Amino acid sequence: MFFNTGIQTYVWILSNKKPPQRKNKVQLINASEFYKPLRKSLGNKRREVTNEDIKRIVEIYKNFEENEFSKIFDTTDFGYRRITIERPLRLRFDITDENLEKLKQDKNYKKLTPEIIEKLKELKGKSFFDRNEFFENLPKLNKIQKKLLQKYLATKDEKAAICFDTKGKPEADSDLRDYENVPLKENIYEYFEREVKPYVSDAWINEEVRDKKDGLVGIVGYEIPFNRYFYKYTPPRSLEEIDNDLKNLSKKIMELLDEI
Repeated sequence: MFFNTGIQTYVWILSNKKPPQRKNKVQLINASEFYKPLRKSLGNKRREVTNEDIKRIVEIYKNFEENEFSKIFDTTDFGYRRITIERPLRLRFDITDENLEKLKQDKNYKKLTPEIIEKLKELKGKSFFDRNEFFENLPKLNKIQKKLLQKYLATKDEKAAICFDTKGKPEADSDLRDYENVPLKENIYEYFEREVKPYVSDAWINEEVRDKKDGLVGIVGYEIPFNRYFYKYTPPRSLEEIDNDLKNLSKKIMELLDEI
């Protein structure tokens, strides 16, 4: 099957007329060991699924039991909600000659009033770790002026105070945005309190990101990490064995160098 590719082959058996015992269930069968080596490879394929192997796979499917090659799951075991984790924006404002010069080169610089420009000169050399405090030291600013000053004078700093919007809510820092896949069987808020909050205490769930189908917080997705369910632990080689291999390899390298 699929001679021109070396990737694994996954066969899906789908039905909308499942018997009762298979309702809302998924059976995974690992048939990767069911093959016979080919005498001559066909493209990238060097193995063949024989008729005996096919019968064995079908028998495992029919039995619908868990064993070394068969695992049975609820359909929801593969589902998750991808929630968006936000962290607050923290800005430090530095009024330096360099920053003021960059500000002056912007085409919107002319939108700053003479009073604002004069006040910036008076504050030169100072740093503010609170955006509100910085703006309060200036004449009244409109949205465009605030955005312009923030663009050239502000730097992200985790030691600075949190920036709040006009509604009093923390502004999110897009650079710190993260995502968590929460199993469908689990409450997203309980998961957040257990897996996120202890490590980033200022984080929150962005409840505006919702699934289009059910309207609930988080985007629903599914994945089947097949190999994880059939993983077999292989103990590492002993240090003595590795050491002997290295010694033999070093010996061969020295012999080759002597020949040269």
